[in-house]
Amino acid sequence: MEYNWFAKVYDDLMDDTLYEKWLKYTSEHIGKNKDILELGCGTGILGIKMKEAGYDVTGLDLSEEMLSLAYNRQLEAGVTFPLVQGDMRDLTDLPVYSNVVCYSDALCYMKNEGELLSVFKEVNSKLDKEGLFLFDVHSTYQVSEFLKTSFHAETDDIVFLWDTFEGEQPYSVEHQLSFFVKEKDGRYSRYEELHEERTYPLATYKELLKQAGFKDIEIKADFTEEVTSESKRWFFSCSK
Repeated sequence: MEYNWFAKVYDDLMDDTLYEKWLKYTSEHIGKNKDILELGCGTGILGIKMKEAGYDVTGLDLSEEMLSLAYNRQLEAGVTFPLVQGDMRDLTDLPVYSNVVCYSDALCYMKNEGELLSVFKEVNSKLDKEGLFLFDVHSTYQVSEFLKTSFHAETDDIVFLWDTFEGEQPYSVEHQLSFFVKEKDGRYSRYEELHEERTYPLATYKELLKQAGFKDIEIKADFTEEVTSESKRWFFSCSK
């Protein structure tokens, strides 16, 4: 999924406390001073935090807009690490890493089980023997909760509307994003984006991970909790 106007308001909409939680979750699983490939690195906030914590980070994202913002954030923070524009379904040109992470439910943008399996296989092929793959996804409960809410926000020059509708596939949603952007003459122009997300039952994730070659699979909810019927986000720790 490519972001355009959404990239410009993404950081304003994110819960800042999540980045520290993702960093803590990562540190608790992989220890210190390791190299990490971050898939779906977005605007680079987590990558910068991981770099500052001593990790050797590479960030990969499909979106030019996100990577441009990530580069600017690096300049502001005085932190540098490689940023790669690429598709997580094909990591052929990348080297092997000790660890791979993919947070903020970026994997929910895969359109079907085949694409998800492709990512899992690619990650497995790029992991050291002792490496870990850490990721999160929306729970099936959270997908149903999306359908109950609409969201509206404003920044200095952008009014943002977010409506969610049920998708065609099970456990899928379509996020209709509308942006009213203030132009130099004071008038507002309207832009629209459609973002489609999909998740699966836990059993499907476990089966696809096993097909991709992962053996030890630990699942938690909302970072450290046990999974319940109302967990919002599932977290996976997987090793070869």
